[in-house]
Amino acid sequence: MKMTKFAAVAAMALTGLSASGLVQAQALVKVDGSSTVYPITEAVAEDFQKSKKNSVRVTVGISGTGGGFKKFCRGETDVSDASRPITKKEIEDCKAAGIEFIELPIAYDALTVVINPKNDWARKMTVAELKAIWEPAAQGKLTSWKQVNSAWPDRPIKLYGPGADSGTFEYFTEAINGKAKATRGDFTASEDDNVLVQGVARDVGGLGYFGFAYFVENKDKLAAVSVATEAGKPAVAPSLETVINGTYQPLARPIFIYVNAKAADRPEVKEFVEYYMKHGESLTKEVKYVPLPAKAYAYNLDHFAKRGKGTKFGGENKVGMTIEDLMKIEAK
Repeated sequence: MKMTKFAAVAAMALTGLSASGLVQAQALVKVDGSSTVYPITEAVAEDFQKSKKNSVRVTVGISGTGGGFKKFCRGETDVSDASRPITKKEIEDCKAAGIEFIELPIAYDALTVVINPKNDWARKMTVAELKAIWEPAAQGKLTSWKQVNSAWPDRPIKLYGPGADSGTFEYFTEAINGKAKATRGDFTASEDDNVLVQGVARDVGGLGYFGFAYFVENKDKLAAVSVATEAGKPAVAPSLETVINGTYQPLARPIFIYVNAKAADRPEVKEFVEYYMKHGESLTKEVKYVPLPAKAYAYNLDHFAKRGKGTKFGGENKVGMTIEDLMKIEAK
């Protein structure tokens, strides 16, 4: 039977309405930012979407902490993953755009220095040795492992690290070189930690750094460097235990999500953040990060419910902060 012109138009209209209804039925939460925080947020997003029977879609991007904040302060995202506190400049940018935010620490990370497994000479390094390698003055001059330590081989050193938009880059340079973003520039940089993993895994003289979870995921391809705060002090390996007891210094650091305060009033964003805080401890462990104490997530839930806006970090990193230190700040 032939469909009349009117019936065909009506059917198309109904189909359009149906498709439109489906699009409208699936609410959207937009997240972007740190590649370090990504595994936690992605795990939360997957479980949250299942709990909502896929009525809510959560997109999680990886633009780096700095890149994520650029989008966040333009109002393009609802939540920003960050592996360092928001900076004064980013606070100003958000304020200029009328963006208010809620800051929520969600876990701890052991920023991990990695070498090729065949490297048997640099399994332990001091902060001073790492600085000698990465400081701006080393560019084009320090090219061999032997220049770092005379006991090490005269083998070319090849460096791999996060790009300038990375919070990990900013934290590492401040913790090791004494100033955020102060570094030599002659290294392979990428916002994708998997690129760094592959670079060091292929290069016997390679040295890189990124979040602990990426090391755990690739520990068959890499070796972690134990770090000593100074010569003569014990070198401590990155692990859940050494982060919790505060002995892995100065490369243990809190990581965060920042929530757009206006977006937080949307049911899908509100429920996603609440789900994050209620399940963050177990999912953080699942993806091999260090969870905060249960009372920290309970505090976050209350802080979020009260829409506590702004940052408690003064727009700067606090290098060497232990979990205990963080809890004291949150308790103020």
